[in-house]
Amino acid sequence: MMTQRKRKKSIKMRGSRTFGYGSHKKHRGAGSRGGRGNAGTKKHKKTLVMTTRPEHLGKRGFHSLTQRKIRKGKRSINVCDIERMAEGKKEIDLSKAGYDKVLGKGTINSAITVKAAYFTESARQKIEGANGKVVVPGGRANHDF
Repeated sequence: MMTQRKRKKSIKMRGSRTFGYGSHKKHRGAGSRGGRGNAGTKKHKKTLVMTTRPEHLGKRGFHSLTQRKIRKGKRSINVCDIERMAEGKKEIDLSKAGYDKVLGKGTINSAITVKAAYFTESARQKIEGANGKVVVPGGRANHDF
């Protein structure tokens, strides 16, 4: 079976001004469409994107107040780390060390007076079980956060 030879388009279209592309403007490469693909969607093609795909630009999703740095995140420390921080002292103020809350992970063996803004119930029990004291500054009620 023999294949039929095909003439080049440029030879077939002799005498044609536009070679089958219509206007001259239509056959000028990527520059005629302002770049390839999504190029220029934030600059010169922005109005095109806003009308055809409005969800393409802008931010989406949820960002908490802590992520947006509007509300300060609480720093917490475990009971097992307090004994290491105290280093033989009988009293430790965690708010001066930059901590807000005491969590109940681990064990504590020495009797230490611990000052902090918040304590979990398990942390309170472990500190008091080791003959230590739990002090909440200002005498306010303890609330978990």
